Amino acid sequence: MASDVTDVSVVDNADEERFEIRLGDQLAGFTQYRRRPGLIAFIHTEVEPQFEGHGAASHLIREALDTARSEGLAVLPFCPFVRGYIDKHHEYLDLVPADYREHFDLPADG
Repeated sequence: MASDVTDVSVVDNADEERFEIRLGDQLAGFTQYRRRPGLIAFIHTEVEPQFEGHGAASHLIREALDTARSEGLAVLPFCPFVRGYIDKHHEYLDLVPADYREHFDLPADG
């Protein structure tokens, strides 16, 4: 994230089925999801152009995955950004059920 931005928050906007990252009172981006019992499927991530390249999307996805873990949810990363994040950060690989990892071109284990 930009070093001059200190008021960063990620919230689960359940009514919109998305996690949102806010910088102050500005919406910087979101990741859209669908929830089912025991499962969350991430389907799309967007970051506003003025916030691209500052780590906003990575911060957003890390918080969303940490929330999924804390709620005991399995993750299906249909969104290419979420899938790529998990592929680069294998500490989140266990959130994707082993029998689905090949479908998402993820390694069988980290």
